[in-house]
Amino acid sequence: MICGSMHFSREMLEAKKILEAKGHEVMVPDDVHDCLENPELNMDMEHCLKWDIDKKCFDKVAESDAIVVLNYPKHGMKGYIGGATLMEIGLARHLDKKIFLLHEPPSEKELRYIHEVKLTNPVILNGDFSRIASR
Repeated sequence: MICGSMHFSREMLEAKKILEAKGHEVMVPDDVHDCLENPELNMDMEHCLKWDIDKKCFDKVAESDAIVVLNYPKHGMKGYIGGATLMEIGLARHLDKKIFLLHEPPSEKELRYIHEVKLTNPVILNGDFSRIASR
């Protein structure tokens, strides 16, 4: 399951292609194509509630062997991880899923809850999807 800000919908679809070419089965959020057309849609409460977006993402995390967090720079912060992604990371940890971060996360000074992310002992890919073993 690919997780991250829906601001990175295009990157999610690109990562999906890369990982599928390596033999992985890859899931993305249900509204990735909608958010590609309208990046602010994920902040639309009506949209999120109508389509039960968070629950569907949690279900996909539960079905997955691992999550890959696309933590690109956002809001002037390198390695950005938002609240919804934090919840997905927490669920993955609780369910003993492997957790990959595409980039080094920000420091605790930049984002207070990074401490909790680091406690999950994620594998940092340093931007290199090939560090995820082929199936």
